[in-house]
Amino acid sequence: MNKTFDYIIVGAGSAGCVLANRLSADANNSVLLLEAGGSNRNLLIEMPTALSYPMASDTFNWGYYSQPEPGIDNRQISCPRGKGLGGTSSINGMVYVRGHSCDFQEWVEAGATGWGYTDCLPYFKRAETWQGGEDDYRGGAGPLGVSGGNNMKGNPLYQAFIDAGVEAGYPRTDDYNGYRQEGFGPMHMTVRGGVRESTSRAYLRPVLKRQNLTVMKHVLVDKVVFDGKRAVGVVAQHKGKDMILRANKEIILSAGAIASPMILQRSGIGPEATLHEAGIQPVHTLPGVGQNLQDHLEVYFQFHCKQPVSLNTKLGLFSKFLIGARWLLFKTGLGATNHFESCAFIRSEAGRKSPDIQYHFLPAAMRYDGTASIKGHGFQVHVGPNKPKSRGSVTISSADPTAAPQIVFNYLQHQDDIAAWRRCIRLTREIIAQPAMDMYRGEEIQPGKNIQSDEEIDRWVRENVESAYHPCGTCRMGSAEDEGAVVDTECRVNGLDGLRVVDASIFPTVPYGNINAPTIMVAEKASDIILGKTTLPPEKVESWLPESWETHQRDGTPTRVVSH
Repeated sequence: MNKTFDYIIVGAGSAGCVLANRLSADANNSVLLLEAGGSNRNLLIEMPTALSYPMASDTFNWGYYSQPEPGIDNRQISCPRGKGLGGTSSINGMVYVRGHSCDFQEWVEAGATGWGYTDCLPYFKRAETWQGGEDDYRGGAGPLGVSGGNNMKGNPLYQAFIDAGVEAGYPRTDDYNGYRQEGFGPMHMTVRGGVRESTSRAYLRPVLKRQNLTVMKHVLVDKVVFDGKRAVGVVAQHKGKDMILRANKEIILSAGAIASPMILQRSGIGPEATLHEAGIQPVHTLPGVGQNLQDHLEVYFQFHCKQPVSLNTKLGLFSKFLIGARWLLFKTGLGATNHFESCAFIRSEAGRKSPDIQYHFLPAAMRYDGTASIKGHGFQVHVGPNKPKSRGSVTISSADPTAAPQIVFNYLQHQDDIAAWRRCIRLTREIIAQPAMDMYRGEEIQPGKNIQSDEEIDRWVRENVESAYHPCGTCRMGSAEDEGAVVDTECRVNGLDGLRVVDASIFPTVPYGNINAPTIMVAEKASDIILGKTTLPPEKVESWLPESWETHQRDGTPTRVVSH
C-alpha cells in the first residue's frame, strides 16, 4: 500500500475496535486498523454458551503459555489471547466487571493522574447500553450491550448462592457496577439480544462502510519505524510479504498486554539487557517495557448437588443440540448466556477497604471445555484472590515476529499471595456451608474435605490453580519521573513522539475483576485524548464503603476465619 494514513491502530481487539470507531468518526481522519487474525463471524463465537470452543481454536487464540512457574510446581500456564477481529472479547467469558472505585484510586496513587474512578465513570457510561437503562452509574445509549443473560431465571442455585453469602454476613448488591461494588448479587455479561457482544460487533461492524476507515486482516506487525524519535510507520507481514505502512499523525499499539510490549521490544524500545539478548539494536531505553505483568488466578471449587437442578444433565450431545437449535431460531434459552449469572466480591480480612476475592458461580460441576467433571449433579464457584502482589514479565526471545514470547507471571512468589489463598479456601467453605445451600449442597468434590491445614491448602493450590486470563500492566502508565512507567497519562510512550499504547498493558495495577470492561473504558477515554478533545467531566457520585472496614472483615461481623 502506498497510501499514508493519519492514524495506524495495531490490533483490532477490545481497545482497537473502540479506537477505530471513535477516531474515524471525524471524516477528516484517515484510519488504518491492522489485525493479525481474520474475521470473527462464527456461530461458536456468537453463541454465548459455546465460549469454550473459540478459546480452544488455533484460529481465534494465539495459544500462549508461560514459562515454568516456580511458585506453582514449575507448571506452564495457558495464556489465551484473542486472534481476529474483536481480539480477546471474541473468545473471553463475556463477564462485565468495571472494577471497584478503590482500584482507580490505586491508579492515581501509582501516578495515573486523571484516571480516578470519577474520571473514568463517564467513559464506562458512554460505552454501555445497560439492560436496565441509564442512571448515575450505568449507560443507556452506548455501543456495547450489557445484560444479565437469562437474569438467573430457571435455576434456583444462583439465588441460593447469593442468599448464602448474605447469611454469612456479607452485603447484598443489586449492581456491583453501580453504587455498591461489594457483596453478593447478579452478574453482568457482554451479551446483547442473546449474542456475544464483542467489540467487533459493538464498535467495528456498524462503521465498516466509512470511507476513511481501512481494516486489514492477517497483517502481523513486526515493529515501529522511526524518524529520529518520532514514530512514522510500521513494518508488517501480509501474505508472506514485508511492507511498510506509514502514518502522518500517530501509531497506536492496541495489541494487548502480551503483544504490545513485544512490538515495542522488537522496535528497539525496552530494557537494554532484554534488547541485546534478543539481538535488537536499542532505539530508546525504557526499563518498564514488558515488566509489571499481573494476572488473576482461580480454582474451581466444586460440590455435588443433592437436587436435580444443575446444568450437568444439559452437557450431553442431544441436549446441546436442542440448546443450539433454540438459540439459532430465537437467540434465547441456555445458549444465550455464559451461565455465570450470580457472583460475589468480598474482603478477606479486616483492614481492607475494598474486595480482594471474586466469585463466579456456575450451576454445574464441569471442566472449562464444557464436559462434566462428575456423574450426576453438581455446582461450582470459580474463585481466587484478585489483588495479587506478585509481578512478572513479558520478553521477546528473538527479533522474529512469529516467535512465541517468554512469559513469566511469577505466581505466588509473594508471601501475601499465599496467605490470601488460605483465607480464600476457608471463607469459601464457610459461605457454601450456610443454611441457604443445605437443600443443594452435597459432598465437596474439590479441594476435598481432607484439605485442611495451611500446608495442605498450599499444596492443593499449587497443583490446581489456573489463570483467570486477565494479564495486564506490561506497559504501565505513570508519571514522567517514574523510570518504570512506559506511557504517560495521555498514553504516549515516554520519550518518543507519535506513538501511544492503548490497551490493558497500560493498567498500573490489575482491577478487582475481569479486565475487558476497563480496557474498553481506557480506549474510550484515550480516543478523546488522541483527538485533542476536552475529556468528559468527572461524575460526582459516591461509592459504598463499609464503615467498619478497618476492624471487621464483613458487614459489621468480626472475622471468623482463623489461620491454623
